[in-house]
Amino acid sequence: MAKPTEYVKHIESYVDSSSSPSQQAASVDALAILLRNDLLTLEALVRELDLYLTTTDSIIRSRGILLLGELLTQLELKPLSDAAIHSLIGFLTERLEDWRALRGALVGCLALLRRKTDVGVVTENDAEAVMKSYMQYLQVQSMGQHDRKLCFELLECLLERYPNAVQPLGNELFYSICEGIDEEKDPQCLILAFHIVEVAAKLFPDPSGPFASYAADIFEILGRYFPIHFTHPKSEDIGVSRDELSRALLLAFAATPLFEPFAIPLLLDKLSSSLPSAKVESFKYLGYCAPMYGSDRMAKHGGALWSSVKDVLYTSPESALSVESESDGGMIFEESDIMVEALILLEGLMQQNSDLLLDMILGDEDINNFICSFLKPWDIHDTPLQLRQQLHSVGRLLAVSAKSSMASCNRVFEKFFPQMMEALGCSVGNHSDESFATEDRALSSRFNYGTLYLCVELLDACRCLVLGFKESTSFPDFIHEKWCCMLHGFCRSLINIFFSNLEAVSGNAQSSFAYTGVKGLQLLATFPRSFAPVSLLLFENILLKLVSAITSNFDKKFSWGLELKALVEIGLYIEGYQESEKAATFARIVVDKFVSWISSDEPAMPLSLKMQAICETGMTGISNMLRIVQGMEKAISAKFTQAYVDGNFESVELVIKVLECYSARVLPWFEMNGGSEEVAWNLAAIIWDKIDNSSSVNLTVQNYELLGAAMTAMKQAVRRCSQESQEKIVNRAFRVLSASTLFPLKDSPFATSLSNSEDSYLNHHVDRVSCRDEWIISLYASVVIALRPQTHVQNLKMVLQLFIMALTKGHIPSAQALGSLVNKLPSKTNERHLSQEYGVEEAIDVILTSSIWNFCQSNTLRKCSLFGGGNEIHNTKCLAGLNHTSVHISAIVGLAWIGKGLIMRGHEGIKDITMTFLGVLLENTNNGDFPESCDPIEGKEQVVIPLMKSAADAFHILLSDSEDCLNRNYHSVIRPLYKQRFYNSVMPLLLSSTRQSNSIITRSMLFRSFAHVISETPLSAMISEANKLIPLLLDSLSTLTEDVMHKDVIYNVILVLSAILMDKNGQVAVLENAQAIINQLIGLAAYPHMMVIRETAIQCLVAMSELPYARIYPLRTKVLQAISKALDDPKRAVRQEAVRCRQAWASIASRSLHF
Repeated sequence: MAKPTEYVKHIESYVDSSSSPSQQAASVDALAILLRNDLLTLEALVRELDLYLTTTDSIIRSRGILLLGELLTQLELKPLSDAAIHSLIGFLTERLEDWRALRGALVGCLALLRRKTDVGVVTENDAEAVMKSYMQYLQVQSMGQHDRKLCFELLECLLERYPNAVQPLGNELFYSICEGIDEEKDPQCLILAFHIVEVAAKLFPDPSGPFASYAADIFEILGRYFPIHFTHPKSEDIGVSRDELSRALLLAFAATPLFEPFAIPLLLDKLSSSLPSAKVESFKYLGYCAPMYGSDRMAKHGGALWSSVKDVLYTSPESALSVESESDGGMIFEESDIMVEALILLEGLMQQNSDLLLDMILGDEDINNFICSFLKPWDIHDTPLQLRQQLHSVGRLLAVSAKSSMASCNRVFEKFFPQMMEALGCSVGNHSDESFATEDRALSSRFNYGTLYLCVELLDACRCLVLGFKESTSFPDFIHEKWCCMLHGFCRSLINIFFSNLEAVSGNAQSSFAYTGVKGLQLLATFPRSFAPVSLLLFENILLKLVSAITSNFDKKFSWGLELKALVEIGLYIEGYQESEKAATFARIVVDKFVSWISSDEPAMPLSLKMQAICETGMTGISNMLRIVQGMEKAISAKFTQAYVDGNFESVELVIKVLECYSARVLPWFEMNGGSEEVAWNLAAIIWDKIDNSSSVNLTVQNYELLGAAMTAMKQAVRRCSQESQEKIVNRAFRVLSASTLFPLKDSPFATSLSNSEDSYLNHHVDRVSCRDEWIISLYASVVIALRPQTHVQNLKMVLQLFIMALTKGHIPSAQALGSLVNKLPSKTNERHLSQEYGVEEAIDVILTSSIWNFCQSNTLRKCSLFGGGNEIHNTKCLAGLNHTSVHISAIVGLAWIGKGLIMRGHEGIKDITMTFLGVLLENTNNGDFPESCDPIEGKEQVVIPLMKSAADAFHILLSDSEDCLNRNYHSVIRPLYKQRFYNSVMPLLLSSTRQSNSIITRSMLFRSFAHVISETPLSAMISEANKLIPLLLDSLSTLTEDVMHKDVIYNVILVLSAILMDKNGQVAVLENAQAIINQLIGLAAYPHMMVIRETAIQCLVAMSELPYARIYPLRTKVLQAISKALDDPKRAVRQEAVRCRQAWASIASRSLHF
């Protein structure tokens, strides 16, 4: 047991009002640990606290009781005896009348009441005593926010956990609730108050009980908060959002039917508000409350509700034409939030009391007259927008009514469908096998577009009704329903009319015809087979018509998209509902037809549209996609040689599109839906077979595009294969590689010491690479990039040497492959795959000791510790007389990718590579090669600057996220927080080098490296040192703006500065450097070489205007003068930001009054 001296000091520290909050919290934690570990008993603690709990000194007494409450909160999971709990709750209940010690009593009561059964709980008698004390002594609205919140939490806890204890209190309870929540304004307290009303209402459901007596008073209080008016600018600051408050109030409204007499009139009244948000909330609340109140109570409001819905949907519809439809004068509308909520309400009312609402809708004179007016011939394109909006709304009304129930669907069909068919020129019982699309019907449908539109809406409604029953366990016999009989009778005529609409589209008619024709055919084709009014023959005709329309309408973007979407929806429906007969028909008519387009010149459709149609229809199901894949494989087999060897333009374009389709659509789809491995393996095998069987390549620009597409497809395919399949692919690729002119390497200088001159070496081993060899090594690199870490690579040493040779010619995929290898190879011998001949250490040794680096024996790449074994980085005059600058640049880029692989896995070798890059950057720091007075870009500088720039940009490669390699998609080994660790290790080196450098060129390149590092490092890793980072950011901006070649890097730096300005953790550092930041931003606001730099600089100035008045007011005039020039910027985006900035800084003077 703990000695008294061990815990008394914590008690005294907490009770002492001069202690800081952190000291008081530490004291509570220390005492709680002693209690939880049974080193101190609760009884002993209470005895020690006795004086503090009962003293007449109100301050000490309040601190003592609060300490007890805080400790009980931390002991909620510790078992306590019933006697202890009874004693504690009794004492704290008495303390509720002590307003000076109220907070501690509330905290303690809450902690005891929230305890779980297995650790000891408060009895119902004690809970009732707490509730009585609460009602007798607590004047909630006279307290501060925190105490009010505790009161609400206590009441909420009593209602939820001790209902039997509070139920006998009846009227007194609800009087206390009304008194407590009345006039509450704090969001955190309000959300608790609303929940208290909800719980209390459900606890007393009796319509003649105590809640009924106070229902009017309670709702009067609740009603004042509707709709929620949220004035807090940032909900995260208070922990409650407007949506959360609105949801809590909604649940309170709907908690009991006793609120119906008050809630429905209030909500209906709010529908007349001029605020759209109030209307949306009113419809939302009505839609939620109506089912809760019940059909009997809602029946009396039916007329008012229908009138409100009608006013929003029909009288003053709030819908807007979609972008596509607006350009074509069509009928595709985007409904407002008000209309959406009104339709949800109508749907709920129809489910609740369909007969009452349907009588009102079908008997509404305005709706009937409107529909009758549209049964007459009229042209959609001569119709005002408001009438089209009303037509859309009436269609939605009929659809919601029809799909609510079978009886409603029958009534709507009986009322309107025969009239519609008559207006369209259809007759009942037209079942003959007449030819489709007669001229008379086509003409009739065009001039009865409104009727046809309403007809499509009804078809959609009854289809939804059928599918809803099909998904349930039992469904009725639809064939005997009146609507189904009618639909069967008119089905052929309807299809005829829809066909005529598609033909109208082919004749350059506008999108309204396309919508009705395509939508109607799609709906009829997707009725369940057992209930379908469409026979299999008619289904085939529908598919044939849509395929024909897609073939001929490819130049009409809107209608073509609708037709393709309809086919896709039909395919998805067939797949989802397992309609085998329709599936076979769809595959034969649609999928096979589209597959035949791949290698055919017909139709005369752009290849991109062909591939879009092929892929999207394939994605309707696994069987369809496999058909598509077979067709694509045949196309690659047939056309690849023509594209690869002959350079045939059409073949190149086709193969590129097919490979892009594989990469972007097919392989990802299979990965999500299963079957990816076989498809991916086949693609890789086909490409390697074609390369192996071709002895030459036709070099064209398109051929390079083909190579890029093939590399991407190869990587996407290999990465989705298992280890076993990957090993088959990499071995197959190596056989092709080893048969190329790049091998054998055993006679090359890679295997022996360098015996020839550098020029001879380059001419013999780099310049001789053929186009076919470039293809082979590029594709092989793509395979290596996508391998799993466990996959064995055959003849790894030769592969490493080959990639090194290729990167000297600037072959980036080889460099990326080297980086991938060193990233994924096992680090220790006992971790290796049984057949793996190298680990990462051996691979690094092969790479970095290869004779390729002898090119660099006269420069820093050779002199630094990585290659020469020493530590010489400075004072090396080694860049003179270089004849192969491009080779050295390629070597640096290759090293960067190798370093990226190492840094991601957390390998120590990255340190040496980093020092290599720094060595290149510091080459001319102290040797006097380029003093500040030297004329730029003369002599050696032409060699040095590109080399230094490549070394600086290597830091971008090291830290940036690459989509081409070394990411999770390609199974890379990624150590957590590797960027943060590299930042912490390299920043001191960069900063010290920058301070020591006296060369303008060197400083600019060092700052370029610095910019790459900070722009790719997460802000969270840097923000803690913002006070040191901001001056460096400003120095780098000053230096980099001197040369236009740094403009992209400048933009990255200013983005980092912008992030620091917006981060709360960086505000102190920003304040300390406010003047310097503003001066730098003023200069960047006029930066002439990049618009986004000017725009971002001005945005940062706007952010700076929020700083304290005293810090920024002295610079106000200077900023406004600079911004006045930006108002005349040639770019509109800059001018807009300049206006915002001027307003923000001009308002600083008025802020001084508040300051």
